Amino acid sequence: MNDQTLQTAAADADLVQMMRDVLDGDVTDRLTAAGSGVVFDEALWTQLAELGLVALTTPEKDGGSGAGLLEAAALYSEAAANARHLPLIETDLLANWLLATAGLPVGDPTTPRTVAVLDESGHAAAVPWLGGARSVVIVRRGGGSTTVVDVEASALGAVADIASVPTNSGQPRADLALTGELPAGAELADADAVLDELALRGALARAAQCAGALQKAVDLAVEHTSVRIQFGRPLAKFQAVQQLVADAAAESALARAAVDAAVSEAAAEGLRDPAAATKIAVARSCAGHAASVVVRNTHQAHGAIGTTQEHPLHLFTLAALDWRSEFGTTRAWDRALGALVRAAPTQLWPVVIGQAERAARR
Repeated sequence: MNDQTLQTAAADADLVQMMRDVLDGDVTDRLTAAGSGVVFDEALWTQLAELGLVALTTPEKDGGSGAGLLEAAALYSEAAANARHLPLIETDLLANWLLATAGLPVGDPTTPRTVAVLDESGHAAAVPWLGGARSVVIVRRGGGSTTVVDVEASALGAVADIASVPTNSGQPRADLALTGELPAGAELADADAVLDELALRGALARAAQCAGALQKAVDLAVEHTSVRIQFGRPLAKFQAVQQLVADAAAESALARAAVDAAVSEAAAEGLRDPAAATKIAVARSCAGHAASVVVRNTHQAHGAIGTTQEHPLHLFTLAALDWRSEFGTTRAWDRALGALVRAAPTQLWPVVIGQAERAARR
């Protein structure tokens, strides 16, 4: 095997199986709640916290489990594949990390948190779990510095307007507009690099979620077309249906391979490594394009029943459509990759296999 062969690492199999056992279960409760929007599952959150899964990557010195990106990506994929929508990414991978990076106390690392990065006018759009989290870690730039502030959600209304934003899947999102003075926080050193890493963390995590949700949608399509009888034989016996499902499965597998490669690179080299950033861009592009094909084809394979509120398919397809547009749209990631190729016209193959930056440093 040469150094240009795709190699990926994986989380511990026993840990992943434990995650599946905890997250698995009947989706009836989620189907019932889907019509009125996703709500925070306090009981499941407590169970995951007791198992050390809520603060999975938070360092042990801050009360977390001290695990890495391999384990985190596995958790996010498994949660997505079981429609367990919780602020796991926002709390652990983003908020707790940002607090520690800014030198602020993490406190209870299992407190449901989210992160809002304000623009120059004091606005943040479609903040995940704003309104459902108990703490909001706010990043504000101005006056030549960048400040990080941890604000209790119950106190946020006194200094900001919050407006709920509708989503395809019913997951909570809200716009935030600052109207008053924030409490004192900590100045963030090397702010540009930190915020770039924050964005990459969110982007990679969303790709992992997409991969899990898309695979589940394909699994449902395979099951449905295998047991649904039409004109005296299973739908899976019809060539057109076979093609629909095969295309969806291929796109899902491509997204998974890209995500695994990005996670492995980031876990080994760090998220600020240029090669890791390139592979994250590839993963986001693949996941975004795969979502279009998988959502379309799996719904077509299911027919009318796949569009009903009572069928679980929408729990996965609509969530994937939401996630692919967060922390950068598919078009934005495509353009980033295109710019990378244009910048290295004689180094196309190293770019394709994600080794362009590493080769340049040798």
